[in-house]
Amino acid sequence: MPIIESLITVDKKLNVPVYLQIANSIIGHIRRGILKPEKALPGSRVLAAALKVHRKTVVAAYDELYAQSWVDVYPRKGIFVAKNLPDVQPKSIAQNAATNGIAAITYYEVGEQQVPFPLQFKAPAPQNIVFNDGFPDTRLAPVDLLVREYRRFGNYHFTSKYLMYGPEQGSENLRNELARFLSETRGLQVSPENILITKGVQMAMYLSAQVLLSKNDTVIVPDPGYFMANEVFEHTGAQLAFVPVDDHGIDLNAVEDICKKKKVKLLYVIPHHHRPTCVTLSAERRMQLLELAMKYRFAILEDDYDYDFHYASSPILPLASADYYGSVIYVGSFCKTIAPGIRVGFIVAPQNLIEQLTRLRRMIDRQGEQLLEEAMANLLKNGDIGRHLKKTNKIYHERRDVLCRLLQEQLGEQVSFNIPDGGFAVWMQYLNGLNAKAISQKAAEMGLSISDGSGYYHKNDNCNFIRMGFASLNVKELEDGVEILKRAVEKVS
Repeated sequence: MPIIESLITVDKKLNVPVYLQIANSIIGHIRRGILKPEKALPGSRVLAAALKVHRKTVVAAYDELYAQSWVDVYPRKGIFVAKNLPDVQPKSIAQNAATNGIAAITYYEVGEQQVPFPLQFKAPAPQNIVFNDGFPDTRLAPVDLLVREYRRFGNYHFTSKYLMYGPEQGSENLRNELARFLSETRGLQVSPENILITKGVQMAMYLSAQVLLSKNDTVIVPDPGYFMANEVFEHTGAQLAFVPVDDHGIDLNAVEDICKKKKVKLLYVIPHHHRPTCVTLSAERRMQLLELAMKYRFAILEDDYDYDFHYASSPILPLASADYYGSVIYVGSFCKTIAPGIRVGFIVAPQNLIEQLTRLRRMIDRQGEQLLEEAMANLLKNGDIGRHLKKTNKIYHERRDVLCRLLQEQLGEQVSFNIPDGGFAVWMQYLNGLNAKAISQKAAEMGLSISDGSGYYHKNDNCNFIRMGFASLNVKELEDGVEILKRAVEKVS
């Protein structure tokens, strides 16, 4: 019989009891229309022999089916699929089916993403050295200090307060400490009412875009730029207007040319260590940009994701520190300060916008993680974050110098780059017609994960520029990584 030979499978290694495996398998075939109402099921002895299980196991499976009303039992006749079930046409196990019962695609219509992108992070091979996009070294993260703060809360009699619902705008303690921290480090004179706590910069950008943008609004973005920011803006239906980036940041003449032709709603900029090129927006252009924002009445979304990491001199203060007209929405996070997995970000903006952003954030995610936010507030208050930044700045400065020296020594005739003033990465160009994709593929075979040059420019996925993150690699790893890169370049030359 088909049900015995091909429809029911039993795996005794699973944690699911065998009798439930049998019952669930039969239920699945009834739902798919393969077993019709009033269809006779084999006797317990016959099915037990075919499946090589004890008869009592099959009896238990049939008892389960009967308890759930999937079968009818008639004395001296046998067991049958319940007759009161709807008669379902058999479904072919093909394109839309999946073995776990979840269809591969929806039966109803789902709109396509305007810009396809992978939804799941794909980790490189564990044995590979990785030149990533520019992330901090999680081995340096002050996890012990964070755990210390969690333990303190565990001993407080009012800890339960932080396990209940709290302020949608974020921990009051964190917003107070963050206001002080931003004043001391960035010259931002803000109050807690001007701050919304988010789960990183990406959430901050999404909330801002959803509140400010409508379909067909114009958003100015840099090219090359940060593709995940572009996707956020396009998701609202906005139209992107691309402006070039040179050694001094975004081209503001190009910005004004666009403003003269169409109404601009928002401009996105990374003034410090632009992603991906690592350049810093000059002081002159910063002043000019604020004047353009006032003249043409557009908002500036200032992404300052790694302001705290600067090696050549003191960093230039953010645009928001000189914003007297309420043009700038300032976003940042502690994801780079501590580790990407510590999802604490923030938005600084005029209070009327913060109120709207908070309402939207409440619909998406009622609030942040109060214990984490309270712990972060204490780390700021105690000076732990400041000490960690001093320590890691020194380490990352050394790693930047090591990588730049190695690239010059090992690949001096094959690559070109400028030493970045800060941040976590070097923007490098392959010379002599070298192909970034080919080098990336060859390097992966040798144990090195490195960018293939795609995703930086709007209309040029096959460029010969790549972004090389140095912060997450120690000196030995940097040496090994550049040595593999050199061999990969030689192979494709």
